[in-house]
Amino acid sequence: MRQSPLYLAGVAGMILTTGLVWSLSARAAYETAPYEVIEQDGNIEIRQYPDLMLASVDSEEESHRRDGSFMKLFRYISGANDGEQKIAMTTPVFMQDQSPSSLGKMSFVLPQKVATANIPEPVGKEVKIRKRSGGRFAAIRFSGNLDPALVNEKEAELRKWLQAKGLSGAELAESAGYDAPFTPGPLRRNEVLIRLKDMEPTRESNPVPAVAK
Repeated sequence: MRQSPLYLAGVAGMILTTGLVWSLSARAAYETAPYEVIEQDGNIEIRQYPDLMLASVDSEEESHRRDGSFMKLFRYISGANDGEQKIAMTTPVFMQDQSPSSLGKMSFVLPQKVATANIPEPVGKEVKIRKRSGGRFAAIRFSGNLDPALVNEKEAELRKWLQAKGLSGAELAESAGYDAPFTPGPLRRNEVLIRLKDMEPTRESNPVPAVAK
């Protein structure tokens, strides 16, 4: 028996709504790196980030092998550290591709409770603890699979916006993913961020909790 287009559209809507609720609930279960929104223009924001402590993997090849990087970091938070300490997963996962002067990186944000205590040292040399210095960043938010072509497209869009605003950004951008790999593309929260240069505070604003939306 053939179903009417209206019925099929209703079923599709129910599936999408269920998936959206599940995705938001899944994100809400994780601590998210805090930031303050300074300015918003559609899907673009200027944010103030505090210093963040990261567990990172860097390698000349890692920017093309995300799964390998992820598993190395996952082993670290699962207990591959000098205290055999279990560390809670957080969002987002930051990624930065290699350049002529630096290696590609994938990084987990350490929970604030861990970052302000004694951070356990990784076992081995592949995972490193580093500080992501705070500052102002322009961020563009989008859905879909976080592949290089889409990241490059959104970075170009963000840089065009910065140019129109008369703002100068760092040469290297970073991308951020907030969802598990099996989350459907349309429900994912992704971002490209560019650190701003020489930007003075424009106005006071209230902190915006960085909860999953």
